Amino acid sequence: MENPGNKPNAIVNYQRAYEKTVSALSSRPSLLLHVCCGPCSCYPLTELCRHFDVTIYYANSNIYPAEEYAHRLATLRELLAYLKRDYGYDVKLIVPPYENEAYTRKLAPLKNCPEGGERCFLCYRLRLEEGYAYAEENGYDYFTTVMTVSRQKNSQKLNAIGAELEAKYPRTHYLYSDFKKKRGLEIGTEIRKKYDLYNQDYCGCVYSYEEALERRKRNQGQTPEE
Repeated sequence: MENPGNKPNAIVNYQRAYEKTVSALSSRPSLLLHVCCGPCSCYPLTELCRHFDVTIYYANSNIYPAEEYAHRLATLRELLAYLKRDYGYDVKLIVPPYENEAYTRKLAPLKNCPEGGERCFLCYRLRLEEGYAYAEENGYDYFTTVMTVSRQKNSQKLNAIGAELEAKYPRTHYLYSDFKKKRGLEIGTEIRKKYDLYNQDYCGCVYSYEEALERRKRNQGQTPEE
């Protein structure tokens, strides 16, 4: 398949690239799936488990505070239990160490960047590379992330990073995606509501957490403390 990542200045239809890859499968390959939270996983898991032997890699040391990290992980486990019961999908889960302080130091030089900018792109790269390295070391056929399902995430950037990592870790193929397409986002929302899953109101890092606190105060008719 032509590598969509070779077109850095063009808007690439990554959903079409995904469909092309899946249609060419003649077996059920292994896939290491980076997951950021339960809600974002709802649609990608129900789609990917039809074609791949999926293992989740919950690499999210960006999430602040630790209680939020644990809450999102518990919600993901809750979703996996429902998917096993209702769909028969027995998805394995790998949870690497949570190291928020070290992770935040890496983001700190870009702390003043707006949400959705260079700070977020670095955060994408750090988590995807952690997962991709694990996939390569442990012989997975494919690697991808659920994050392309979100309107708040830049799918073009995520897939471009995936293409770069595939060149660095050639044993494992990168699975291009845009899971929000073909009603993926809507289907995922329906699944989340069906199971009444916790749905966070900020991306994850301490900087997005602080922005969320300010939004909550504004919504309550208050002004943030100086």
